[in-house]
Amino acid sequence: MAIPQLPIDKILKPVNRFIHHQYTSGLVLLMGVVLAIAWVNSPFQASYHHFWEIELSLSFDKYQLKHPLHIWINDGLMAIFFFVIGLELKREFMAGELSSLSKAALPMVAALGGMLVPAAIYYIINRNTEAAHGWGIPMATDIAFALALISAAGKHIPSSVKVFLSALAVADDLGAVLVIAFFYSTNLQMIPLSIGFGLLLVLVAGNALGVRNTAFYLIIGFAVWIGFLLSGVHATIAGVLVAFTIPARTIVDEKVYANKLRQLSYDFEHQIPDNSTLTTPEQHRIIEKIKQLSLAAQTPLQKIEHSLHPWVAFIIMPLFALANAGIVIGLDFFSTVINPVSIGVITGLLLGKFIGVLLFTWLMVKTGLGILPESATWKHITGVAALAGIGFTMSLFVSALAFEQQVMIDEAKYGILIASVIAASIGYAILKNTSAPSVSTDTKVL
Repeated sequence: MAIPQLPIDKILKPVNRFIHHQYTSGLVLLMGVVLAIAWVNSPFQASYHHFWEIELSLSFDKYQLKHPLHIWINDGLMAIFFFVIGLELKREFMAGELSSLSKAALPMVAALGGMLVPAAIYYIINRNTEAAHGWGIPMATDIAFALALISAAGKHIPSSVKVFLSALAVADDLGAVLVIAFFYSTNLQMIPLSIGFGLLLVLVAGNALGVRNTAFYLIIGFAVWIGFLLSGVHATIAGVLVAFTIPARTIVDEKVYANKLRQLSYDFEHQIPDNSTLTTPEQHRIIEKIKQLSLAAQTPLQKIEHSLHPWVAFIIMPLFALANAGIVIGLDFFSTVINPVSIGVITGLLLGKFIGVLLFTWLMVKTGLGILPESATWKHITGVAALAGIGFTMSLFVSALAFEQQVMIDEAKYGILIASVIAASIGYAILKNTSAPSVSTDTKVL
């Protein structure tokens, strides 16, 4: 028998249906981009810049963190974004598409090609200039936009191709995190950094001792973030490191859970009801046992990831886009992109990503070190390679770290916007007009 729906459930049903579609996070992110561009090109342009410069402070006694709103978003809220990325990475390494060498080889090598080739192309175009430091900008793939477009391309796309793109994007995120940690962190302060790492060890010890309370990890994780923020290592790295300390194993396995749940359900069913809207004390005790049993059958990692994902997808990422995607599009827009930074970003994302992903995938398959996903064709891989050129969220993030001059940041944004639109259009068109073969004799599950 279905659970009766309350009035609020009926009101929220369309919202929940919208949220759980694969393409909706990309759609909401796109809305943030469009709103930012519309706002900054409207008569209210000055208010756009003034709004993100509003200063907010977090103080305790004589200690104070005071930053403009856009810094709190880029260094604070985006740390939560990277925290979720870290949770996804740990889950994939433990039981997902990166959990074994045979599964991880093809997407990880494809991601490597999709990072090395764009970085090299950008660096060659900007070598011996101040802009050369932006080589990390075209290395990233925006997973939200890419997955939204591959889902919108049609149900005829094999699920294995979507899994390949997801694994590639996750491996790409790992590469971006490492690049930020090693190349875009400056002016290290050892005392706060040591405190941050010390608190990380506390989290590791908590995991080893069996602490599963999510509040323990989130509260100490927040302290780790502050330590990294003050140290010069970019604070978002704290999000990834904290994520790797979250427990990812259950206390009871599926068989034990199912057996105990059946016994508790039997006990509950045979309790004498009190013929009211309330449960009896014994029924309430059984319900609490079921709750505790269910918690033991869950991993804190998956529980936190499931809770935070909607916040990241529908609030943090669109807010980041709104705060960072505001670029002026005037009559001279196309002439303004004729500069080494924009050209390097556009060429890196469009050609570098495409060539790197496709070439490294081809080399893996031809050498026998990797196999194509089941039911996938080279046309599918070509479409995925094109979609990899959508570098939006992470590319915007890296551009803010790579440059201090606003003019260079704006030039990078122009390149990111143009390349992402073109890559999205090409990748979508290729996949939309590609059908899976009815019989596959030379491909296997990734």
